[in-house]
Amino acid sequence: MKFDDIRAVLFDLDGTLVDTAPDLGYALNLQRARHGLPPLADDIIRPQASHGARGLLGIGFDLHPDDAKFASMREEFLQLYADNICHHSRPFDGILDLLAALDARQLKWGVVTNKPARFTEPLMSILDLAERAACIVSGDTCPQSKPHPAPMRAAAELCGVGPGQCLYLGDAERDIQAANAAAMPALVAAWGYLDAADQPHTWGAHAQIHHPLETLDYLIA
Repeated sequence: MKFDDIRAVLFDLDGTLVDTAPDLGYALNLQRARHGLPPLADDIIRPQASHGARGLLGIGFDLHPDDAKFASMREEFLQLYADNICHHSRPFDGILDLLAALDARQLKWGVVTNKPARFTEPLMSILDLAERAACIVSGDTCPQSKPHPAPMRAAAELCGVGPGQCLYLGDAERDIQAANAAAMPALVAAWGYLDAADQPHTWGAHAQIHHPLETLDYLIA
């Protein structure tokens, strides 16, 4: 299946465009060390990297948003992450080639993430992606974040196209929910932070892809 009127490709950030798990895990293990706990292994941390502070504090400290300590521990984690935001984070293999191909086809591309702007903007800048992107919609750009469709619609507007003229790539169910709610075609980025409990075939995406360059198979040349 090819989409015949795609004029922009939009990406989730963590787990789709950029492999941020190493730095998120580093920050979490720094925080665990502060509290007298041993480090967690990468294979425990990685599946939670798309779920932000909530998911990471859940595995790191068995904390949940309604716990009394959650807010203070969240801010401590976020500060540690801000201080170590891009030591090891890199675009996933194939992403830079995909972006070059989109540029060559004069297709716009951008980011729609639930990551707050205080992290999204410096990370994108350090990776030399900020100036290339047609839009960057962070988790606090709109009053609502994914799975609400508002960020998707905002990104389409910033790109100067309709939601149906965008193709969205994401590795979490909320990504696909947000795209579907905005009437935006979506693909599951299966190279991302999916875990054994995820069932992406039930999310309602148009397809799953296993390498970024497979995106081109869904675009009319």
